Amino acid sequence: MYKGTLIAVKDMEESKKFYHDLLGMNVACDFGANVQLEGGLLLQTLDTWSGFIGGKEIYLKNHAGELYFEVSDMDEFLSKLQKANVELVHGFMEHSWGQRVIRFYDPNHHIIEVAEDSSMVAKRFFKAE
Repeated sequence: MYKGTLIAVKDMEESKKFYHDLLGMNVACDFGANVQLEGGLLLQTLDTWSGFIGGKEIYLKNHAGELYFEVSDMDEFLSKLQKANVELVHGFMEHSWGQRVIRFYDPNHHIIEVAEDSSMVAKRFFKAE
C-alpha cells in the first residue's frame, strides 16, 4: 500500500531543479503546490503543508530521517556533487561493511544520503582479492 514520501519545500521550482539535476528525478505529475517525482518522492509547498496539518510549526533540518539513494558509479556522482552548491552533513566516508556514502542537505535541509550500490561494493571486494 505504501506509495511514497512527501516532504515540505520552501521553493517548488528550486526543489524540482535540485532533484532533477543532481539526482536524476523527473516530474511525473505537477499540480503546482504538489509535485510527484518519478520513484515516489512527493514535494508539497510549505504553506499548503502547514494548512494540511492545522498550522502546526514545521521544523526543517531536524535530522530525524533521510532520503536514501544508491548509485552504481560513486566516483562519477561525487564529481557531480562537487559542482553543486550543497551543504554537507558529513564528507565522503566508507562504512565498516565497505559501502561508500555521502550525506548532504537538499535546499530545504532534508538529509539526502547517496550510497554506492551494494553490487558495486561486492565487485570492489572481488577485484581486491
